[in-house]
Amino acid sequence: MTFFRKFTVIHVLIIPCCVVNYVTPEENVDIPSIAKYFNTKGRYEEVNPHLLKDILAVNTSILQPPSAQCQPFHLTAIIRHGTRYPTSKNAKEMQQLYNMVLHNATGEESWLREIQSQWRMWYTEDMDGRLVQKGVKELKHLAIRLSKLFPSLISEEKLRGGYIKFITSSKHRCVNSTLSFKAGLTELWVITDQDFDHAINDSVMRFFDHCTKYVQEVDNNSSALSEINKFRQGPEMRRVTEKMADRLGVQYSLITQDMADAAFYLCAYEFAIKAVNSPWCQLFDEEDAKVIEYASDLREYWKRGYGYDINSKSSCILFHDVFNRLNKAASENKSGQQVTEAVTVQVGHADTLLPLLTLLGFFKDNVSLNSSNYATQTQRSFRTSHMLPYAANLLLVLYDCGAGELRLQALLNEKPVTFPGLSDQQTSMPRYEDVKENYRELLQGCDFETECQLFKGPA
Repeated sequence: MTFFRKFTVIHVLIIPCCVVNYVTPEENVDIPSIAKYFNTKGRYEEVNPHLLKDILAVNTSILQPPSAQCQPFHLTAIIRHGTRYPTSKNAKEMQQLYNMVLHNATGEESWLREIQSQWRMWYTEDMDGRLVQKGVKELKHLAIRLSKLFPSLISEEKLRGGYIKFITSSKHRCVNSTLSFKAGLTELWVITDQDFDHAINDSVMRFFDHCTKYVQEVDNNSSALSEINKFRQGPEMRRVTEKMADRLGVQYSLITQDMADAAFYLCAYEFAIKAVNSPWCQLFDEEDAKVIEYASDLREYWKRGYGYDINSKSSCILFHDVFNRLNKAASENKSGQQVTEAVTVQVGHADTLLPLLTLLGFFKDNVSLNSSNYATQTQRSFRTSHMLPYAANLLLVLYDCGAGELRLQALLNEKPVTFPGLSDQQTSMPRYEDVKENYRELLQGCDFETECQLFKGPA
């Protein structure tokens, strides 16, 4: 069952406080040398470094329609929330690490003395994943960039006319990200005489909570993560914790894998939230960061990605929600009607996007990620640092190219990606009918209720 609640926009005063190119740390000493390995804790700018020079920069040439006649008439944007504070669990682990370093570390490095004498633990458990000011700005800026990239769709006229719809997860960081996206548009067009509702729909945006088979067989099943646990206890991760202990000047037994994670998160959060190269980052070199990134990717692979079939099938409800909307827009366009939903903005989580990307076949490697093939997976496609930074987004854009020909373009983080199975196309904008044929089995099946049902064996 789908539940909707309406909210009106809240106006807030903001006080200033898949080939991917990355920022080179040498270009900016304020960027940690390990920043491109922060997985789902990474900045959007590491995926789109040109935004460091101009946060509102867009390059319309990336769209490359096959002819000038092609005009967009519908956009669905599935967006991850912006930068957030640590969860209460993360904050608690970081506090434990900080206490250990204060009382036990004996190293003489200047960065360690800075941690012990100057740095203060300011993360608290009650922050619990709330959107930070950087996250507010990310969604505002994304809204403005998309309005520049698709000006005929994301326009003041379309917004005022009710042709732009907003749907969000109920989590505060997602609701506030939705409000921020809307504020980006209303501030751009100086709209002060009208509010714009959004709908909360957890059955679509937090489908993973409602899929019984997924919850019981994967999410709440510790044995489902056996590959992650084996890697965390293996030689690569052991070397990371031993090097960390050496740098701190403490016994190896004091540094657990959870403490290594906490230190890595401290470096990542300090950079994402405060834009500082924290002394905590000195605990890791690039090889350490690659190992921790792989451990995180293993978790995402087996918990949300290709590890188990139910991971992606749990997103069937979102898959059909998207294609039903695309089909409706295509039908309205074909009949000459006004497309009633020119733009749909859906705000959720990394855990919303990853199962859908997996279901669609993106970033699938020939060999599964496991605990023993770290050394051979250095060139893997499945890399959350590339795919799912804060404010990550999947855009699906329908074009009318004349003579009844419709085309669909997919963009991930504002860059075109090719639909798996359609790689022989000369364009990243294949015919919509070819896309539907490519996903025919999913469109005809992939029933959420059926896929998520737990079947009992014979008595």
